[in-house]
Amino acid sequence: MSKSEIIDVIAKRTGLTKKETAAVIDGFIETVRTNLKKKKRIDLRGFGNFKVVRRKARVARNPLTNTPVNVPAHQAVVFKPSKDLKEFVNGK
Repeated sequence: MSKSEIIDVIAKRTGLTKKETAAVIDGFIETVRTNLKKKKRIDLRGFGNFKVVRRKARVARNPLTNTPVNVPAHQAVVFKPSKDLKEFVNGK
C-alpha cells in the first residue's frame, strides 16, 4: 500500500480533505524521523515500537563469490510489533 493510498483511506474515514490528511501523515513521519535521529524510542500502543540499535562491524560473505566483505558498524531502525498487532494479523 502506497502513501497516497493510505491518505485516500484515512481521508474517507475521517472526513478530512486529502491535503489535510497528507499534512497530518507528513507531520507524523517527520516527528518519528526526528526522534529516531535523537535515538528516542517511539511507542505506539496497540501497534508496536520503533527504536535505533547499533550494529557492530562484521565480516559477511558475498553469496555469489563466497568472498569476505567488511560491513562497517552502523545504526539501524528496528520495529517490534505489539502483541495486539501480532494477534490481529494472525486472526486471533
